[in-house]
Amino acid sequence: MGNANDLEQIVERDGDRLYRVALRITGCAEDAEAAIEAALRAAARTTDAADTESPLESRLYRAVARAAHDRRRRRRPRIGDIAVERLIPLIDVEGHFEPMGDWSHRIDEHALDRRLHEVVMDAIDALPVDDRTALILQDLEGAPTADIAAILGDDVPTVKRRVHRARLFVRRRLSEYFESAGVA
Repeated sequence: MGNANDLEQIVERDGDRLYRVALRITGCAEDAEAAIEAALRAAARTTDAADTESPLESRLYRAVARAAHDRRRRRRPRIGDIAVERLIPLIDVEGHFEPMGDWSHRIDEHALDRRLHEVVMDAIDALPVDDRTALILQDLEGAPTADIAAILGDDVPTVKRRVHRARLFVRRRLSEYFESAGVA
């Protein structure tokens, strides 16, 4: 992946970002640290010839995300895919989607609500591991879809489906929270 000096410089400059992505994916400080350690060990063993098309920083970021994802997958039993049919709005007899509650205009009032944060984090945590990782990398980290596909070992359309399904799941959980709080 590169020489030791390059690796040290990247870790010094981007260490917080690498830790943040590992922690978001694993949900556990111990697993995040272990994922970073594993990625750095692997990076130190490989040479520049392994992948010369992308910068060392990108390769290390992907290696950390992949290691974090693998740790999360091993730690938590796999949950089956979320059925999209359970997430999208129902279709009425005329073939139209039934409306979902629109609470988006009220979210500012609840932005600092600790319970809202817990609902979002619980929803993300309830996702199957691959969907969770795709959502975190896409929406929280801004990673390119092609990089997420490489990390997960999926193709781009599959990653897009995972992110979409995860967003629908989180939205459903938020709708349920706002409906129960009388906000919808």
